[in-house]
Amino acid sequence: MPLFARHEIVHLRSSHRMARKTLQDESEPSLQRCLRAKELKMTPGNGVTQWDARAYLSDESAERFYLFGKGLTAVLRLLRVSHRVEVMAATARDLLGDIDFDPAELHAKYLHERDKRIRPDGNEQYVEITDRFASFGDDPWADASFEREPLTDHVDVVIVGGGFGGLLAAARLREIGVKRIRLIDAAGDVGGTWYWNRYPGAACDVQSYIYLPLLEELGAMPQHKYSFAPEIMEHSRRIARHYDLYDDACFQTGVTSMEWDDSESRWTVFTDRNDEMTANIVVLATGPLNRPKLPGIAGITSFEGHMFHTSRWDYDYTGGDTYGGLIGLSDKRVAIIGTGATAVQCVPHLADSAKELFVFQRTPSSVDVRDNAPTDTDWFESLEPGWQKRYMENFTALVSGYDEPEDLVGDGWTEIFRGLTGIAAKDASRRLGRRLDPREKEEMMELLDYRKMNGVRNRVQTTVVDPSTAAALQPWYRQFCKRPCFHDSYLPAFNSSNVTLVDTDGQGVERITPNGVVVNGVEHEVDCIVFSTGFEYGTSYTRRAGFDVTGRNGETLSEHWADGVRTFHGMHAHGFPNMAFIGFVQTATTVNIPHALAEQATHFAHVVSESRARGASVIEATPHSEQEWLAEIERTAVRARKFYEECTPGYYNNEGHVTDGTGFAAGMYGAGPIKFFDLLARWRDEGGLSGLQLR
Repeated sequence: MPLFARHEIVHLRSSHRMARKTLQDESEPSLQRCLRAKELKMTPGNGVTQWDARAYLSDESAERFYLFGKGLTAVLRLLRVSHRVEVMAATARDLLGDIDFDPAELHAKYLHERDKRIRPDGNEQYVEITDRFASFGDDPWADASFEREPLTDHVDVVIVGGGFGGLLAAARLREIGVKRIRLIDAAGDVGGTWYWNRYPGAACDVQSYIYLPLLEELGAMPQHKYSFAPEIMEHSRRIARHYDLYDDACFQTGVTSMEWDDSESRWTVFTDRNDEMTANIVVLATGPLNRPKLPGIAGITSFEGHMFHTSRWDYDYTGGDTYGGLIGLSDKRVAIIGTGATAVQCVPHLADSAKELFVFQRTPSSVDVRDNAPTDTDWFESLEPGWQKRYMENFTALVSGYDEPEDLVGDGWTEIFRGLTGIAAKDASRRLGRRLDPREKEEMMELLDYRKMNGVRNRVQTTVVDPSTAAALQPWYRQFCKRPCFHDSYLPAFNSSNVTLVDTDGQGVERITPNGVVVNGVEHEVDCIVFSTGFEYGTSYTRRAGFDVTGRNGETLSEHWADGVRTFHGMHAHGFPNMAFIGFVQTATTVNIPHALAEQATHFAHVVSESRARGASVIEATPHSEQEWLAEIERTAVRARKFYEECTPGYYNNEGHVTDGTGFAAGMYGAGPIKFFDLLARWRDEGGLSGLQLR
């Protein structure tokens, strides 16, 4: 029997009231008439959306239409689920014990908070780091005097991107005997995200023992349970040194284009340093976290103080380093715009150093306990060979909902997933003496999520002294609508007398003036603005990469993907021979992203090794394999899409526009990383390289 029950009627009524209040507050009788007219045509599950209201609003402004749509959407969502009636209480309590919250009220609250944050411009609310904003993308750590002669040589493999994806691909290719491997990166060194993210407090949020790849191969031991940015950067360099990747590397070099030469079966790579090098194989490991984005706030260019993005931290201005000590801010009023994972880490250091700190928030983060500590040397030295692979696989299995007999990592991530996934469902089944049906399982997960997030919100209430600040810092969404954060100093920072939270009630900053930042008509005068607004996602692959690729018969990658991305296993594309993608294109990812990258790198090295053994010099996906994989991606994406549709806007769901088919979660292999890794392993074991053309 389904779990959600009698609360649906309450849910329907409460959300209906919210929708009507939205309209009443706007004093729009015509919109209310439209709502009534539309209600006459509604039935549960009819698939009506806010955009169908255009016919009723032809004479209304776009802004008023959008306000109407927000209210209408709240009603429609509840109508679609209102058929879930009178079924919850008994079974829920059998499974979970007493429930000290009203699920219907929480669901309605989540939808309300989501709806007021959705903007019609979606991802277009951000501006590209070009033209007048180009300086925000400048590399503050590059050698400004660096010059070199253009290269016209030939290498075996060109890898674009010096982050973990590129380094892992290079390492595995080197292990199968590939000689000349050239890393190309616009940055001044390897590191990828960790080259750019040097802001105060920057650290990995996954245990370093599974996050830092190739620890066993390099004989390295992390200093802390969660490594800070300098150590991660140094580990990246250690990988590059160990696999002799510096000799042929090209840093401070941006690829401008690539062209396939079918007659020579090789690629020509063009760069902004006038290089025209050639390579047998190219690997695109450009990653999603390299191109900073800015909010399109009115007046952003008018500010007369100092501004920078967290991924380009200006220590010349702030003083200090990644570990804090920002003495240059001691007499400064500082604004930080954004309260995501980066802000959670750097706000405590800004609070410690700035004369005044204003934190501008659109959506609060979910912040749980971090509990970092130095590595126990005796424990680390006791680990048996093969330990890192076992720990990675154990962690990924647990955070994918698999019921592992042991939790080898035992941190905040695995604690969350043990309570919110199939592990909990299996435990419930054992107690009930029967299997849960899919609906019951889904609903139990939702209830457990509510309970967990109540705990997160309670942590805010018990930590932050000021009641209004504590209320504003509470997150109202499902746990994985945004990447959960873990930190022990972020929430206490708001108890400091020099820190002010400026909550925008989901609307974002109104405008920027020459002297400060305006929210709700109130100007907050500041000397410096720090943009903690993340990296581009949801834009086209070639835009984020910074260049286009021309394959066989002159077709570009942007043309090939004009109607949507299509690949084979997320790594190969028809018409683009000897090219591989390492990253997040139609693959499966996991909380521990380096694990996913490592699996892809191992897989591609196998493909290269096998093709060489068969005397082939060209590797290419077939059109049929592309279509089959696209169908599989679409088949498995349905469940995730449903979840993210109800999430608060962010880069996971393309700022709430899930149906656009973009965003971090769009186009992923929806069955999860374990099944994806197993799928790749079975494909390798079959030995036929099915889906690839070799010649």
